[in-house]
Amino acid sequence: MTKYNVPDIRNIALCGHGGSGKTTLADAMLNETGTIKKLASVDDGTSICDFDEEEKNHKYTIETSVIHFEHNGKLFNIIDTPGYPDFIGQTIGALWGVDTAAIVINASSGIEVNTRRVFAEAKKAGLGRILVFNKMDDEKVNFEKLLKLVRDVFGPECVPLNTPNGEGHDFKGVVSSFDDESKYKDSLIETIVTVDESAMEKYLEGNPPTPEELAVLMQQAILDGTLIPIVCVSSKTKAGFKELLDAFALCGLSPDKIQRNAKNHDGEEIKIKTDPNEPVIAQVFKTRIDPFVQKLNFIRVYSGTLKNGQSIAASTSRRGIKIAQLFQMQANETKPVDEAAPGMIVAVAKLEELVTCATLGDYLMDPFPVPTPMVGLAAAPKSRGDEAKLSGALAKITQEDSTFLTERNEQTKQLVITGMSELHLQVIRERLKRRDKVELDTKEPKIAYRETIQTNAEGMYRHKKQSGGAGQFGEVHIRMFPFPKGTNPETYSNNKDQFPSMKDFHYDPTTNFLWIDAIVGGVIPSNFFPAIEKGFKERMSKGVIAGYQVQDVCVELFHGKYHDVDSNEHAFKTAGSMAFKEVFQKAKPAILEPIVKMEVTVPMANVGDVNSDLPNRRGRPLGIDDAGGGMQTITAEVPLSEVMTYNRTLASMTGGQGSYGIEFLRYDVVPGNIQQQIIASAELAEEEE
Repeated sequence: MTKYNVPDIRNIALCGHGGSGKTTLADAMLNETGTIKKLASVDDGTSICDFDEEEKNHKYTIETSVIHFEHNGKLFNIIDTPGYPDFIGQTIGALWGVDTAAIVINASSGIEVNTRRVFAEAKKAGLGRILVFNKMDDEKVNFEKLLKLVRDVFGPECVPLNTPNGEGHDFKGVVSSFDDESKYKDSLIETIVTVDESAMEKYLEGNPPTPEELAVLMQQAILDGTLIPIVCVSSKTKAGFKELLDAFALCGLSPDKIQRNAKNHDGEEIKIKTDPNEPVIAQVFKTRIDPFVQKLNFIRVYSGTLKNGQSIAASTSRRGIKIAQLFQMQANETKPVDEAAPGMIVAVAKLEELVTCATLGDYLMDPFPVPTPMVGLAAAPKSRGDEAKLSGALAKITQEDSTFLTERNEQTKQLVITGMSELHLQVIRERLKRRDKVELDTKEPKIAYRETIQTNAEGMYRHKKQSGGAGQFGEVHIRMFPFPKGTNPETYSNNKDQFPSMKDFHYDPTTNFLWIDAIVGGVIPSNFFPAIEKGFKERMSKGVIAGYQVQDVCVELFHGKYHDVDSNEHAFKTAGSMAFKEVFQKAKPAILEPIVKMEVTVPMANVGDVNSDLPNRRGRPLGIDDAGGGMQTITAEVPLSEVMTYNRTLASMTGGQGSYGIEFLRYDVVPGNIQQQIIASAELAEEEE
């Protein structure tokens, strides 16, 4: 691999809404630069970037792909990303592996749902941003109208670097905004020179910067976010294509422009230097399971030089790892390389210890944030005997996709797969079937409710059994109290008015469960306490009134009896479990449900529809904010059970223009009528089993 100086490298992610033409642009770049001879096509299934079978079938990008080419002495690493919000996790990973985001906008459709999302994510990652108006040859394009919309939504820092020569079918190419006759020349240069006081003074005195000075100032303006250049192109006709590549070279930030930080093992922060002679600092931003070379980890090198045969520390391996072979990626093709210097994007194979966000080297980089998946399905293999195969297949998916989770729910006895949307989960099912030969039966999962109590209660249970030989005996007396989340267990248990005989306490933060040892006089020997606690916890995991995990409870063990011969651990575990069950039922038991915060962004015309629908879902509106571009964001608290399939409703309500996100907030008591329905359903399910 040719060695490149850091300033000559451009790492750029193509992102935007689905259908904006990102993949076609990426394929055309390979063709235009002579990297591939034949122009590829998404529509006919020959795309270089959309090589996955699911992508070919659906004709849209599902996971990121990395390509590279040379242009005007610079190395370009381009990452093509999915356009649908369902696969946003892939896009976010790509953004944290590059220095510039090229946000592609369908010139005839304008700003769409995912355009806003990736624009915000790129800003959050501290990247330079370029806006690409693609499909300028579409007959419905109105450049001035689109430009006004973009500036209204994203700000006045969005300035054309070039403008269209003709529109629609008459689009023949572009005109540089630096041309003397361009009406955008003054605003472009003024935006650029504001980053340097000296340059601005000279400009105001009638001495504009030279092209070389403009290039330097432009990178700083883009880094500061005071300039977001706009370029026009048609990926179909290739009009404006050379200028697009030149713009990427001019406006794309080089790897040494963004200051990134890492931490040493003492937690002290250090500034990363993009120097090949410094210690290696690199991070995995993507993992892919390839059927031929198995596991591939995609790595961005930030400092030092990563080499074949090198042994190096890794944040996810105690003993470190050894780099057997580095690869430069061209979509799904691998090319062996000897080393990777700062700014390079490479891949390594068959290193099971590495996962997405892992750091290589003696310093640690923070993991990048990914959204929490909230749409789940209960899943089981269609064919009996495929359980082990399914387990391995799902493990692969979770390594590849940070927004896909699997959980064996102990309360509902279901395997629950959770993703960003129904489409996301459908594509995963297709991949499991094709790649791993495992088919799934799925159904809407049970909600993981919780059980708790609302008042104090007291009681006992005596376990006595005699069946020849040694018997079983254990007697446990307990008091039970509600224990709200956030209560300090030490302060609570030391309340001498409530627990005058308290000897010790045990606290489990996972279920917010506190049990207090208040036994006096040795009426129960202390060696039976662990068995009693185990009985409590087993009953809590099974639930009492509907089979759901119990939480937010305090139990005081204050009395009991034992027998010198017949008492044993099993007897006291049983007595503890049954005492817990009987007293729990006296303490005004209740079912808790998960409450989520939901942010729904819709066109202004649909705000009334959303607000009318929320009360039917037991939602509580919190406020409305302007999202720009004629969009509004409604924030509300809603029970999770009411929005499990909300994406269908919202798509129908807004014609596909709405989007939403949900975030877990807390558990709340379920209303009485709904609680009875949940209990009845649990009893029916138990009878059927």
